[in-house]
Amino acid sequence: MIEKHIVLEDIDPVLFYGVKNANIQIIKALYPKLRIVARGNVIKVMGDEKEMCAFEEHVIAMEQHCAKYNCLKEEDIIRIVKGQDNEIEEVKNVIVYSVNGKPICARSTNQQRLVQAYEENDMLFAIGPAGSGKTYTSIALAVRALKNKEIRKIILSRPAVEAGEKLGFLPGDMKDKIDPYLQPLYDALQDMLPATKLQEMMEHNIIQIAPLAFMRGRTLNDAVVILDEAQNTTPAQIKMFLTRMGMNTKMIVTGDMTQIDLPPSQRSGLIESLHILKGIKGIAVIEMNEKDIVRHQLVTRIVEAYARHEKDKAAAHKKQHKKHQETDEEPIFRPMNGLGDN
Repeated sequence: MIEKHIVLEDIDPVLFYGVKNANIQIIKALYPKLRIVARGNVIKVMGDEKEMCAFEEHVIAMEQHCAKYNCLKEEDIIRIVKGQDNEIEEVKNVIVYSVNGKPICARSTNQQRLVQAYEENDMLFAIGPAGSGKTYTSIALAVRALKNKEIRKIILSRPAVEAGEKLGFLPGDMKDKIDPYLQPLYDALQDMLPATKLQEMMEHNIIQIAPLAFMRGRTLNDAVVILDEAQNTTPAQIKMFLTRMGMNTKMIVTGDMTQIDLPPSQRSGLIESLHILKGIKGIAVIEMNEKDIVRHQLVTRIVEAYARHEKDKAAAHKKQHKKHQETDEEPIFRPMNGLGDN
């Protein structure tokens, strides 16, 4: 009798073992000739060498399934052990699977364009209204690249700009102070990675979330780097960010031109960068619109209503400006005292 240890490296062991170790009990029942003991992320197996080789092969396949789909069910285990894993019906256009095993796909034409542009370019600008999926799709692409070992880390950043209100003094350490600005990024990651695995990746700096100011002086290699809410960067900030790009790195910049929270005296770095970088090979710009919104249907109506309001306001301003110009151009005739006609 020989003994072998199998280490589960890329997944959360709790997910693999199942609720109350239900999965490991099924695996034990399928291999009655082997003695199997699971502790932490290590599975210890003892028994016949030939039987153990088949067991190890199947456990690796189960681990890969778990890493890809974020779940492992009884039917998955039986299918893998019986050599029927190729019977799984793949959903088209899946980027990655959620923690509940549901497929996360590009759900609109422009989201699909974003996925395609990611494959063909190293730097992307995803511009669009709230709810159009620009940040969520970008993070899904980054998680997929990490799972496929195409990169070694994900770096997510945002400018720390208050959205139209003064928050005042924030208590706590630096992480406590910046977390409120970065919560939307946490939300997306929590949808795609099991909590334990996400925590582990953040502790080991495999996933880094930091305010934009912390980027200065860094060279970012082997990573997907996402700058969210880029409409709130200054020209100097976005230039600094874009020039952090290293080898084997992809950068995705997202922003919404209609939600700029900078003081009126400051220009948006995103608007300026799109003008400066227009036409450069290797940089793609994906413009999203109201048709891409995947939140509640009211969000689409709200965005459309605000767009109409801004259009009407611009038209009224233009009309008023034209009226003032016409008034200023009218000739002014004044009688000349004492020099009238005789």
